[in-house]
Amino acid sequence: MRAGWRRLPARLHEVGLERGLAVPAADGSPLVTDHYFPRAQGDFPTLLVRSPYGRGLPWGPQYGMLFAEQGFHVVLQSCRGTGGSGGRFHLWRNEAGDGAATVAWLREQPWFDGTLGTIGPSYLGYTQWALALEPPPELRAMVVQLGLHDPRALFHADGALQLEHALLVGTAITHQHQGALPFLRATLRLRRLLRGLTPSTPPPDSHAEALGGVPAWLDEAIAAPDPNAPYWSGASTAAAAAVPGVPTALITGWYDTLAGQTFEQYARLRRAAGRDSSLLVGPWTHTSALGKGWPEVFAESLAWLRAHLRSDPSGLRPTAVRVHVGGQDAWRDLDDWPPPRSARPWFPAPDGHLIRQAPDGGAPLASFTYDPAEPTPSVGGPLLSLGAGPRDNTALEARGDVLTFTGPPLTEPVDVLGPVLARLSLSADGRAVVFTRLCDVDPRGRSTNVCDGPAALRTDGAAPVRVTATMGHTAYRFAAGHRIRWQISAAPHPRFAPAPDPTDDSAYGAAVGPVRITVHADSALVLPDGAPGDVVTGTPPGAVGLGSPTRGGAAR
Repeated sequence: MRAGWRRLPARLHEVGLERGLAVPAADGSPLVTDHYFPRAQGDFPTLLVRSPYGRGLPWGPQYGMLFAEQGFHVVLQSCRGTGGSGGRFHLWRNEAGDGAATVAWLREQPWFDGTLGTIGPSYLGYTQWALALEPPPELRAMVVQLGLHDPRALFHADGALQLEHALLVGTAITHQHQGALPFLRATLRLRRLLRGLTPSTPPPDSHAEALGGVPAWLDEAIAAPDPNAPYWSGASTAAAAAVPGVPTALITGWYDTLAGQTFEQYARLRRAAGRDSSLLVGPWTHTSALGKGWPEVFAESLAWLRAHLRSDPSGLRPTAVRVHVGGQDAWRDLDDWPPPRSARPWFPAPDGHLIRQAPDGGAPLASFTYDPAEPTPSVGGPLLSLGAGPRDNTALEARGDVLTFTGPPLTEPVDVLGPVLARLSLSADGRAVVFTRLCDVDPRGRSTNVCDGPAALRTDGAAPVRVTATMGHTAYRFAAGHRIRWQISAAPHPRFAPAPDPTDDSAYGAAVGPVRITVHADSALVLPDGAPGDVVTGTPPGAVGLGSPTRGGAAR
């Protein structure tokens, strides 16, 4: 693994390992724990990493070995009911209590010096936020990488069931701790299942075969779309970000499926009095940030932990926010996120045009039919699967069930920095999940997805209704000669279930028949207007070394 990465800092210490320690959970169940430590004299701070995905690859090398080499004790623990730990796993109920119980155990260890940090991605971020709801006095720093704070939002987004996410999460938690080969077999089995799955297949049937049965927690999570459902009571740890005190670094990617949660976390951190925080957003997916992007992610994480656990701020960057600007391949330092920007609406027009002039009225513009027997396929975007990220949308946009509205060639660059949304005026003859996407069309006609999002459409009449689709955040430069494109379709498969979530928590979303959807002229794509600013060209985080701050140039 080390040979596959570049720009990692030199090893400072040899590493020792105590494997298979039993740490009592809040209910007394044994939590299997590995302890990595520097083979050196002296006191070292401790990092707590709590995971439901086992303690082998990649977690042991990436977190245990690499951080212990840099002078940290690393306590890598399997959550209750996973990786050999006792008790039963639950998606969210156990993490706060078990994290606190683990800190109580740490206090009894002779090597624990009373200085604690936490780190980890995805669900490992959730275990950090759970501990931080009532932070122990020893907790001095957190690094939440591509992290989760609201489990419900992982399954249900803007009225739509994120079917592929649900199945992949279930597969990972069910099989990853069993070892690389069983996990690979389960992932391949799921991939084959998704290829043959039709949107009319009820969700319980769709994941039973892949997972070898339906885990109770997954069945319950999918069946409870309502955020006020009793099942989700206490699930969100969003309040932890509003607690003053613990310095927190956030890391995500523009194509990370949890990026929206990261931006919510950052907004709460900035509002919390006395809360030191930072944000790094790279050109990554949920998985590539820990692969191709790992040197940058590791450098950012290590600098934050050294600053707050070892009183060494020399590696910190000069601004709170650093983002990668797509379409330009440059890094930009900012004082805050989102930066202050005005709204730039673009409007659909006849013959597939996208214009700046507001329409006179809301006449019907274009229609398409979504047929669940031949569903619109998923192409790229913020997925958990290997197909995530920017992709060529040209073939997708040639389909009859995908509408596009395209602006003229740009005479100068246009920067879009901040949240993107679509205000849709639609009529339809049935319920559907509408999907909208911002794309960059280059001079050769290649269309590349930038950001996207769903919206639930619940209507069965000819009168248009208004729905708003939140399409995530972005930092992107549309170059001169390129064109801005707005893509509209329905429920890309298998990313979303075809029908909106039911309004109660009694059943899964029902299958739908063919639905005719019409877009009206008073729809609008709203972009956060931006101007070229200070850009760190060709200087990724940590590239200038961990001993000195990285500073942005003034390239325009």
